[in-house]
Order: sequence, then structure tokens, then C-alpha cells
Amino acid sequence: MSIRRERAHVDPLSHQPPVPDKELVVRGEDWYGRDLSGQRFARHTFYDSDWTEVVNDGGIFDECTFSGIKFNASRHTNAAFTNCTFKGCTFFDTRFEQCKTVGSLFQGCTFSLFAVAGGDWSFVGLPGADLRKAVFEGVRMREADLTAARLEGATLAGVDLSGAMLGAARLGGADLRGSDLSSLDPLTVELAGAKIDLEQAAVIATALGFDVS
Repeated sequence: MSIRRERAHVDPLSHQPPVPDKELVVRGEDWYGRDLSGQRFARHTFYDSDWTEVVNDGGIFDECTFSGIKFNASRHTNAAFTNCTFKGCTFFDTRFEQCKTVGSLFQGCTFSLFAVAGGDWSFVGLPGADLRKAVFEGVRMREADLTAARLEGATLAGVDLSGAMLGAARLGGADLRGSDLSSLDPLTVELAGAKIDLEQAAVIATALGFDVS
């Protein structure tokens, strides 16, 4: 499967989410508590549906659009959401574990009690996302777009952020220990109160022009 990196850089202010295939549109359905484990969807568009408490173990969604979907209290394990667009979706008490969301874009979504453990979230677009107190642990987020994201009090522990776009991100009070901060420019982000380890401190000091020996 090819990775279209540009998906993560679509204009975040776009009002109309893409409809990959007009013949594959699901609108206004109640999928409360549905088990989507092992199912596969490609180029589908889901509008204004309730996915509260959905269980998804190994489901595959490729080039799909989710608009106005409630993912509240849903659990996704070993699932894939590749090159997808999430527009105006709600993620309350939502957990992704060992999932793949490569190349997907999140626009105008709300995140509360949001947790990601493991998996590959490389090339994901989360520009301006409000991820305060969200938890990302052991996640691969290479070249993810976190421009102007709000991450105050969030946990990004052991996260691969190499090549990530972090300009204007707010990281005050965030736990960044064990994460790759090689692409972070400390002059363009808010870092007050962030927790880092000694190795990360050396990386940041070097970025500021200090000679660390």
C-alpha cells in the first residue's frame, strides 16, 4: 500500500470532507456497541453515526472518511485507519492500542480521555488539535503534523517524533520522557514545566546552540 504523505497536510480549515466513493456512503446509522473486529472497509464515507462502545480488533479502514462520528468509549486494537480523514468527530474515553493510522488527517475533532498505546501514527495530521492530557505511549509518530497542537499536560512517553512538525505546539507540563525530540525547535514551542530526561535535555541544549560535552 502506498503512503500519500500529502493527506496529512490538507487545509485543516476545509469545510467539506472528501467523499472517496459516492456509492459507499453510510449516513446516520446507530452502531452503538457494534463489533467491527476483522471487518474491512475501503473508500467508505461515514456521516453522523454513533460508534459509542464499538469494539474493533483488527478491523481495516483504508481511504475512508469519518464525519461527525461519535467514537466515545470505543476500543480499537490491532486495527488500521490508513489515509483516512476524520472531520468533526468526538473521541471521549477512546483508546487505540497497536493501531496503524498512517497518513490520516484529523480536522476539528474533540479529544477527551484519549489514549494511544503502541502502533504506527506516522504522517498523521493533527494540526491545531486539542490533545490536552491525552496519552501517547510507545507510538511511532514520524513526520506527524502537530503544528500548533495543544498538548499541555499530555503524556508522550517513548514516542518516535523524528521529523515531526511541532512548530507553535504547546507542551507545557507535558511528560516527554523517552521520546525522540530531535526535530523540536525549543524557540518555537512552549515547554515550561515539561518533563524530560537528561538525554533530551542535551538535545534541546544543542538545538539552542550550547556546546554539550
